[in-house]
Amino acid sequence: MKSVVGVCALALGLFVPALGTAQGLQDEIPRLANGKPDMSGIWQTNNEANWDIEPHIARHSVEMREGPVNPVPSIATLRMGAVASVPGSLGVIVGGGRIPYTDEARALKAENMANWHERDPEVKCFMPGVPRATYMPMPFQIVASENDFFIAYQFAGAVRDIYMDNPGPSQVDSWMGWSVGSWDGDTLVVDVSGLLEGTWFDRAGSHHSNQLHVVERYTMVSPNHIDYEATIEDPVVLTEPFTIKMPIYRRIEESARLMDFRCVEFVEELMFGEWRRNPLPRD
Repeated sequence: MKSVVGVCALALGLFVPALGTAQGLQDEIPRLANGKPDMSGIWQTNNEANWDIEPHIARHSVEMREGPVNPVPSIATLRMGAVASVPGSLGVIVGGGRIPYTDEARALKAENMANWHERDPEVKCFMPGVPRATYMPMPFQIVASENDFFIAYQFAGAVRDIYMDNPGPSQVDSWMGWSVGSWDGDTLVVDVSGLLEGTWFDRAGSHHSNQLHVVERYTMVSPNHIDYEATIEDPVVLTEPFTIKMPIYRRIEESARLMDFRCVEFVEELMFGEWRRNPLPRD
């Protein structure tokens, strides 16, 4: 009996400080004048979601072809070696499953992956869309006030205004969509619609239609940590909605800032070089 009491006391002693620490972190969260969390700052994820949001093992290349025994890197990525190899990941889909694609949509994902260098919009420096902009391997900056919420992304200079006054539905589709925000307690909920179908979720060919609807949830759980969730609906290519979830971390170094990455000029040779008066070799 004494041993049981001792174990319980030890467990309680370990558990209570942990609760106190969590509460302490909550108390340290910066807040706006209206009492809501102030998420202003430079943020970045640290995961493999941009490679593939689904669970996957490491593979030779982001683009593969059939080999004599097993798949091997495609001609387009062969000389990139390990630089284009894909790190393994448990994925970011809640529940650990795969994207609930229809059979036709699943086949298109595989086709996209096999033609990654020609089809991935990231390769051509198109805007990343939502939710992909969040987990691109570059930082982004949140600027918040009591009435405004703005996000600037380093990749391609993409930006988003989160409309907190709900001006109504979008009148036109765009790469970064139309974002309307509201507060659910201390969680910022962002309803995103009006997204062009040209964006992907990752480098693995995960696509969507122009009926994509995303609901994001940003929950600050410490001064330097946001829990991010995005529920994705698309009646054209999905059999049911699914949710991705990941932590976002504050960049705390003194020099943290967004750098200039206007990649449009970086892909001019790729996209238009063949139309030069005197084209350079392309293979």
